[in-house]
Amino acid sequence: MKPYASLSPKEAEKELAALRALYEKEKSMHLSLDLSRGKPNSEQLDMTQELLDAPLTREMCFSPSGFDYRNYGIFDGVPEMKKLFSDLLGIPEEMILIGGNSSLQLVYDTLMRAMVFGVVGSDRPWAKEEGLKWLCVVPGYDRHFRIAQSIGFELVNVRMLPTGPDMDEVERLVASDPKIKGIFCVPKYSNPTGNTYSDETVVRLAKMKTAAKDFRIIWDNAYAVHDFDENGDTLLDIFAEAEKYGNQNRIFYFTSTSKISFPGAGISMMAMSPENLAQAKKYISVETIGFDKLNQIRHLAYFKNAAGVMAHMRLLGKNVGKKIAIAEQILDRDLGGLGILEYQKPKGGYFLSIDTLPGCAKRVFALMAEAGVKLTQVGDTFPYGVDPEDRNLRLAPTYPSDEDLVKSMDLLTVTIRIASLEKLFAL
Repeated sequence: MKPYASLSPKEAEKELAALRALYEKEKSMHLSLDLSRGKPNSEQLDMTQELLDAPLTREMCFSPSGFDYRNYGIFDGVPEMKKLFSDLLGIPEEMILIGGNSSLQLVYDTLMRAMVFGVVGSDRPWAKEEGLKWLCVVPGYDRHFRIAQSIGFELVNVRMLPTGPDMDEVERLVASDPKIKGIFCVPKYSNPTGNTYSDETVVRLAKMKTAAKDFRIIWDNAYAVHDFDENGDTLLDIFAEAEKYGNQNRIFYFTSTSKISFPGAGISMMAMSPENLAQAKKYISVETIGFDKLNQIRHLAYFKNAAGVMAHMRLLGKNVGKKIAIAEQILDRDLGGLGILEYQKPKGGYFLSIDTLPGCAKRVFALMAEAGVKLTQVGDTFPYGVDPEDRNLRLAPTYPSDEDLVKSMDLLTVTIRIASLEKLFAL
């Protein structure tokens, strides 16, 4: 197709008129569809229904040593669940704590503990320091940004590259400013771009010099096993690299089964150096006598081990990958060659991140909303809800049926073309 920027004004007007007519036709369908959040649909949730249907028997509630998991105790998690995560992620069991249903809550609590008590290596609680800052890779995960903002950090943007965060900028910032206390990283199939950090990026994060001696990396590996097929990306072991440079305390690692079993009813995990974990346990043991061990047992009974999780993820990957492929095919079919859209095709994860021409994302969002399709709010993938170029849109294709996804994407490409022509030719 002919690039839009090369159209004559007359050609642009003709194309825009045809697109506006098509948009009005599609709007008359009175759609009510949702591409806004990374939610599984019923088909995906049914894949783990047996986890809920299977009985939780008395015999299942006893450890090999005879401990009764129905009782108080073992606040840091069932040992068998630690082993499952250890085998799944390659992290030593002694570095793992099993939490409740939400890794996001573990992230929040970790930063709040740092504010109140400091971290290993801190001179004082972070709350006693003024003007603290946190690095945010953009586009990125809105809930991370809200955590840091709610606690009082100034959020500093660092752009995402195909290899991960712009490490030249990260290294420059952290080396020169002791007020910068950390960075959020979703290292494999980043939300929303789907990028996986390169080996070089992981090494540079692990070894970089920081002005703050208590600098921390929130390593939220939420999509660690969310490959679409056997050709998924690989991610370098951040703990192993950090240990080489004496920086193992720098890493706070998180993940959960929220998009593996059930959202809001899964198992979360955090991992950190033995020194960090000893400090965290000291305060967590005051906060709770223990997380839901019976939910841990229920998940163990269903998945059994890391191999069981991976077998499930092969099925789930096909399901999610099909949704992403549908969206990509329509984007390529309708917008390929027009020069008005940029995006990468991830090998896993849960989202598509697309960049329109600058100044077009809000217009696309408004047109989609008017026609009955809900998108993630423009700006949510940036701190403070502000996309400085007004171009990024996060697509979550997993929730609609295949038929509804096609309808949504057909409409999306029409609105992107309309917004682009209006912007390019001031029409």
